[in-house]
Amino acid sequence: MRWLAWVRWCGVSGFAVLLLASVGAMQEAPQTVREAPASDWPTFRGNPQQTGYVEAALPDKLEIRWKFKTSDAIEGAAAIVQGVVYVGSFDQHLYAIDLASGTQKWKTKLGPIKAAPGVREGVVYVGDVDGKFYAVAADSGKLLWQFATEGEITSGCNFSKEGLILVGSHDQNLYAIDRSGKAVWQFRTEGPVNGSPAVVGNRTFIAGCDSILHVLDTTSGKEVAAIDLEGQAGASAAVDGDRLYVGTMNNQVLGIDWKQKKVVWTFEARKRQQPFYSSAAVTKDLIVVGSRDKRLYALQRTTGREAWSLLTEGRVDASPVVVGNRVYVGSLGDEGMFYSLDLTTGAIVQKWSLDGAVTGSAAVGGGVLVVGTEKGTLYCFGK
Repeated sequence: MRWLAWVRWCGVSGFAVLLLASVGAMQEAPQTVREAPASDWPTFRGNPQQTGYVEAALPDKLEIRWKFKTSDAIEGAAAIVQGVVYVGSFDQHLYAIDLASGTQKWKTKLGPIKAAPGVREGVVYVGDVDGKFYAVAADSGKLLWQFATEGEITSGCNFSKEGLILVGSHDQNLYAIDRSGKAVWQFRTEGPVNGSPAVVGNRTFIAGCDSILHVLDTTSGKEVAAIDLEGQAGASAAVDGDRLYVGTMNNQVLGIDWKQKKVVWTFEARKRQQPFYSSAAVTKDLIVVGSRDKRLYALQRTTGREAWSLLTEGRVDASPVVVGNRVYVGSLGDEGMFYSLDLTTGAIVQKWSLDGAVTGSAAVGGGVLVVGTEKGTLYCFGK
């Protein structure tokens, strides 16, 4: 699978991750989840903190409303803004699709795309596997500018309060780019930056193949904290308040107090430990994250203890989203399964067999949910 090829950048032999910490040492985390807007989903995971959480936006039971076919794999998440879905495909095109009808509004040829688009103030931003980062007019698909990096881009972008566009590259840099396409600053790590940067206030957070969680000032790009993860991270971090949650290639999920610069709890499956490439969804009480051991886990936010787990029919590299009391997530396999689960118990409410593996996260907006497959089909679920 093309999407998995980037893992080699990290050095498979280096799968050892994050600082261990006593569960009992953790203090109560503040329950102040930043949910995504009910109508829009402008970035990977829906909001700058990357919590993947919406309080209420979907009916309890969903049906497939429409399907949109591209010519190659959809390996990343979509964005939804003002009734339009923006999604990239490995067929080298960025698409704009009407959310209500599933009809194409425009498509623009860029390059093979794995990353999730980000949308802000009428512009769609997305990177490709050739290392180029693009700005495209949201209304017409016109290419406005492109910015060249020296490595593959799997990172979705995020936005700082200063109006900078933040994006990571496999050339080992996090870039801060202004709206004209010029780099304001860049921060070099010691390994490829795989995940999307989270943003809280004037801080941004990146973790990757250098085994360090970097906390940077968004204005200057200067590092204000570095937490030794003792291993590599392929997932994007999710942040709520002073707590950050990330899965690792060393088969662990960690809860980190980024202000105190310490790991406060560590979760590891009791059997068949496998890496976590899935980014966590953060609710008021739970962390929900998928593993390559074919399980989806719900962990207590304050302790990291397992609340429930579900054995799926394939590895779970996709990042779950939580909408009210429902969890939505896909899995890998010849026929990708997509699940709707009860958040409290993990019980399956609905499941669908899609036309291919699901590697990307779903996006939620306008009362519907959209998710793509490795066969290049974008599915829209709604009432």
